[in-house]
Order: sequence, then C-alpha cells, then structure tokens
Amino acid sequence: MTQREKAIDGIVTPEMKAVAEKEHVEPMWLRDRVAEGRVVIPANLGHGRFSPCGIGEGLTVKVNANIGTSSDRAVLEEEIKKLEAALGAGADTVMDLSTGGDISFFRRKILEKCPVPLGTVPIYQAVVETVNEKGGLIHLTVDKLFDVIEAQAADGVDFITVHCGLTRAGLEMLKNQGRITDIVSRGGAFLTTWMLHHDRENPLYENYDRLLEIAKKYDVTLSLGDGLRPGCLADATDRAQVHELMTLGQLTQVAWEHGVQVMIEGPGHVPLDQIRANVLLEKKLCHNAPFYVLGPLVTDIAAGYDHVACAIGGAVAAEAGADFLCYVTPAEHLCLPNVEDVREGVIVTKIAAHAADIARGNRLAIQRDREMSIARKNLDWDSQLRLAIDPEKAKRLREANPPSEEDVCTMCGKYCAIKTVKEYFKS
Repeated sequence: MTQREKAIDGIVTPEMKAVAEKEHVEPMWLRDRVAEGRVVIPANLGHGRFSPCGIGEGLTVKVNANIGTSSDRAVLEEEIKKLEAALGAGADTVMDLSTGGDISFFRRKILEKCPVPLGTVPIYQAVVETVNEKGGLIHLTVDKLFDVIEAQAADGVDFITVHCGLTRAGLEMLKNQGRITDIVSRGGAFLTTWMLHHDRENPLYENYDRLLEIAKKYDVTLSLGDGLRPGCLADATDRAQVHELMTLGQLTQVAWEHGVQVMIEGPGHVPLDQIRANVLLEKKLCHNAPFYVLGPLVTDIAAGYDHVACAIGGAVAAEAGADFLCYVTPAEHLCLPNVEDVREGVIVTKIAAHAADIARGNRLAIQRDREMSIARKNLDWDSQLRLAIDPEKAKRLREANPPSEEDVCTMCGKYCAIKTVKEYFKS
C-alpha cells in the first residue's frame, strides 16, 4: 500500500511519525493531510538509508537541489561532491537530472549516499539512451520510456517529474498564441518533438494508467511537470500554461483514485505581481495538491545572480501558498553548476523558504529568529553563528575580520549600537 492508501485507511505509518516529529505536528493531523492529498511524503519502498520529509500544507517550506551530469561533463565524483554540498547546506530533497555518462550507474551511486528523497526526470534517460542507440529521439518508443520509468522506480527513486499534462491541444494553443521563448522545459521539448514527428498524443498522457500502476507499485510520488512553463516574463500566465495546469488538475484526481501521491510543478519565470495569482490558480485547479515551483525567477536579466532572482520569487510564492522550492544556482542559464554553485543555491533558497515560513506563522521559524535577536542583544557570538542559516560562512567572515574588542564586530567596532545602549540601560 502507498502512503496515501494507508492514510485513507487511518494508518499512521513510520514515515508519517518521523515527519510529524520533525515538523512538530500531530501524527494523525498529518495522516489526514496525506489522505486529502494536501501533503505528500515521497518514500519509495526500495529507498534504503533514508529520512523522509513531508511536503505540503501546514508544513515548513521545503527546498530541492538539482545535481547531475551533462552531455559535456559526466564525472561521478563531482556529482557526489555536489550531493554532499547540497545536503550540508540543508537541502530537503535532491534531484538527479543526469544526461551524460552511465546514467543508471550514477543514479544508483547517488541513491546509496542520499539520505533524503531523491527525484529524477525519467524521460531524460530514455531519450539519451535512444539517441545513443538509434541516432535520434524520434526513435523513442513508448515501451522504452516506461521501461526506464520502472527501472528508476525499482532502484528506489522517491519522486519523478513526468510531463503528463502537455497535450496536442496545449501545443496547438501555444502555436496559435505565440511566445518569445516557446518551450524551455527540456522534458517538454523532448515530448513535443516526438509528438509532432509521429503526429501522436503525449505517451505519458495517453498511457497515464500505465504510469499509475508503476507509481503505485513502488509508492513513487508523481511530480506532474510543467512542460509548457514560461521561460521569460513576457510568456508568463498565458493560455498554454494555464491549459496545462487545468489538465494536471484532472490527472491529479485520477492519480488519487489509484492511491498515488501527487504534487504539481509550477512556472519558472513570472513577474513579481503575478506570482500570487499563479499559486492561487494551482491550488484551485489542482485541488490543493502541493505546489513545487522553479523559483520563480522575477527577472530575465540576472545571469550570474539568478539564484537571487529565484529566492525573491520563491519567498513570494511560498508566502502565497507554494510548498516546495526548487533552487536555482548562480550558473543558471550559463553552465553546469559546480560544487560551490550548488551550495550557494541551496543557502539562498533556504533563506527564501525560511522567510516564507515566518510569514506563514510557523512557530519554529519564528522562534529561531527570536533566538537570534536575543543572541545579538547579548553579543553572544557563539549562538549567533550557530543560529545562522549558513554557520560556516558566518564563522569564516568573522574569523577573517577580528575586531579589536571581542564582543563586537568590525562594522561598528567600539561604536557598536547594541553595546552602547546595553551599557546605558545598565546604568
């Protein structure tokens, strides 16, 4: 039975208990949210060394880090270091998006060392192997695609991105409307090419029941992907995007009927003033299923600093009700990220998630900030460093700039406002 099926039957699973303890919520309350589809606990039955996390309504906002090889660079040791950097920075989940090297071998090695939920996009491997074997993605067969999905599920992958809502009707709408960036989703582009060449419907949409059978067998959470997500601000919230979202709402209900957990993926580039509307649309059209957003990036011109644009959009989206933020690194739109890019991407996205948690009234987040305020008032540097989202960087900066008086910092030195006022109130 899946987590959803057990929740519907009134069972509190060990995974639910573990998540409830971490989140400081009642296990039965969490069970009910899973049964309603408002929370997912990605937990493949075959994932070994593993600490589950919950994603959805009433829980802390979660952060995902993407790692993985490319066709230009495929070094397993580097990806393992990226995994370690992401985990060290506090990523709640990781996705392996490898498209280069021995994808299955790399994934299994990453799974062995990944104590958090691991996600993938199976069509990447299916297309890469088809291209390598037959010379073009148009030779991809439906059986090949589903063989890869089942193989990844059997390995222990906890959630998969599947672009089931990209339909021929949606493509026609996109073509008639026109866009600046057309399709920027790699999975969406693969499926579109295949669909247009073969003059057929999306195989993930057409064979959705087959997908649900695999997901139910291994309790793989479906992350219903946004193949028509906007790739620039000018394309945001258009008819094609909303049409796909409406289709995902229908597919969500079908998955729930089969006992399969579902979350919905959201847009990548959205103007600041449209973010809240996008979140409200998803929650309404997709029956309050957890919402997983890539950013969203609030400007198209932040190359080298896209992680900052992502954090701004992520904070706004999460405050409005998004549940899961996919990080962006400084390398976004430029190159494959390195280890430091991964670490920095997680940190800034964790800041966005934490800011949203405070705005949403999460008492754990509020208490942590209160403790930091008290530590600052007391000039308690050990506590300040411990409470920082990035203690490592905070400690490094302080040690590199030692003050002449130990209880202050070099920004204000002996004129520290807190110290001055503290001494005044003592007198």
